[in-house]
Amino acid sequence: MSAQPLLSIRDLAVQYRTRRGAVEAVRGVSFDVEAGSVTALVGESGSGKTTVAQSVIGLLAANGRVSGGSIRLSERTDGPTELVGVGERRWRHLRGRCIALIPQDPGNSLNPVATIGWSVGEALRIHGWKDRAKIQARVIDLLERVGIDDPEARARQYPHELSGGMRQRVLIAAALALQPELIIADEPTSALDVTVQRTVLDLLDELRAETGTGILFITHDLAVAADRSDALVVMQGGRVQEAGPTAGVLAAPTSDYTRTLLADAPSLARVVERTAPDAAALADTLVEVSGLTQEFRRAGRSPLVAVDDVSFTVARGTTHALVGESGSGKTTTGRSIAGFNSPTRGTIRVGGTEVTALAGGRARRAFHRTTQLVYQNPYASLDPRQSIADILAEPLRNFGIGTRGERADRVAHHLELVALAPEIASRHPRELSGGQRQRVAIARALIVEPELVVLDEAVSALDVTVQAQILRLLARLQSELGLTYVFISHDLAVVRQIADTVSVLRRGRQVEHGAAAAVFADPQHAYTRELLAAIPGASLRTDSASRAAAFTSAGPVVPRKEEVSA
Repeated sequence: MSAQPLLSIRDLAVQYRTRRGAVEAVRGVSFDVEAGSVTALVGESGSGKTTVAQSVIGLLAANGRVSGGSIRLSERTDGPTELVGVGERRWRHLRGRCIALIPQDPGNSLNPVATIGWSVGEALRIHGWKDRAKIQARVIDLLERVGIDDPEARARQYPHELSGGMRQRVLIAAALALQPELIIADEPTSALDVTVQRTVLDLLDELRAETGTGILFITHDLAVAADRSDALVVMQGGRVQEAGPTAGVLAAPTSDYTRTLLADAPSLARVVERTAPDAAALADTLVEVSGLTQEFRRAGRSPLVAVDDVSFTVARGTTHALVGESGSGKTTTGRSIAGFNSPTRGTIRVGGTEVTALAGGRARRAFHRTTQLVYQNPYASLDPRQSIADILAEPLRNFGIGTRGERADRVAHHLELVALAPEIASRHPRELSGGQRQRVAIARALIVEPELVVLDEAVSALDVTVQAQILRLLARLQSELGLTYVFISHDLAVVRQIADTVSVLRRGRQVEHGAAAAVFADPQHAYTRELLAAIPGASLRTDSASRAAAFTSAGPVVPRKEEVSA
């Protein structure tokens, strides 16, 4: 380590003004980021980690302010700079040139009406570059450096024409434009498939090694932090729970909260073999998909084949997982099973109903009482204008089930079923956490007592501890109610915890299918092996003794109190 850290945060406190008074979001946070190294800031939503990052780059919300502490940046040219209290003119010099941000969501972080080249070159123009030819040459160089093919053509494209992984590479290119000394990566891969995530993280590692840039890496995923960071800071409720060299913290965590994060991370969880259904149970087929093909018309072009001749069965009371990256056809398949798509070819049977033959009206309505769909995003799938009681009662009203009093009783019962307090019924979605909203979405699907539930990435938007709670809830409800699940996910670490059988989809085709235990133990297709290899947390799945040895040879990240005062 260098004598002077690149970034030094000491006793940082941040407050937000609200109608209920000042809320202290960050309290007494201290840690360092060294040049050429990665410090991971880990915690759930609401832990304060993004607030810390926004404080470092001077982008707190209008109602937020640093109420105490110090943030010092050691610049190559100007030496140490205290960032707390810096004026906007000074910030315009620092942002982009000294500190750069890679934001979380590549879908919403690029100007949709600006070309990729314009977005990447924006920092150059802000910092005084005038020569258009030089800006263009630098943009092409940056795009090429982050591994974007045909950079000249890509520079002329718009964000909607690029995949999520490509857009994230563009954001990295923009952050690197002026070779900053510090990069803040705020959940830069949480919206990406595991294979794309690995590619992007590899890229950041390579660039850090080449340039000596320090990285403050914000994440809720301890497995990713374990693989990619040198130092680890675990936050909860605005405070640091523990900090130190990554190997040491993970070899011997001292905080109960860190131990909880380790236990709940799906890629690190000990694999518990699910009780395999017996032959009689497997013979009781609820879902039968045969030769499913789904094509979508495109003006002036050949049809897009989203699903190509997919076949599998799902036994009653079991979980079948559809696994693959974005664009693999898994969501299209799930929506077809739930009766929301009309396939081009093939058949789908659920119980005694041939879904592909449903004409609409009464028959389709009756089918939707037996088969329900839980969407990915609990923030978008609940009507913000309705109370939770109204949201849960709506399917009952639509199907003409029960009197008003009976519906109220069933709402109360299903809140209890998904472990939500009765008082939740009077609240609105905005008053609930992400995990609570997803429980409401599951309760809404179950309230009409379906046989089959299709869960479309139902836990991918949640923190790992909330995700673990929802997975345990789903397992309990399946055991108690005899439910059958079709579970859609890009994350094999989650799938191996919940699935009995699995179909691996790639570009619309089923490349592997079988019992989940067999597929995980002995994958036959190269694509399945690639997905398995991309599961983060490999460093934590190594011998614990080697991690403990690494811990003893590393130094502290946060200095002792007497060193700070000195």
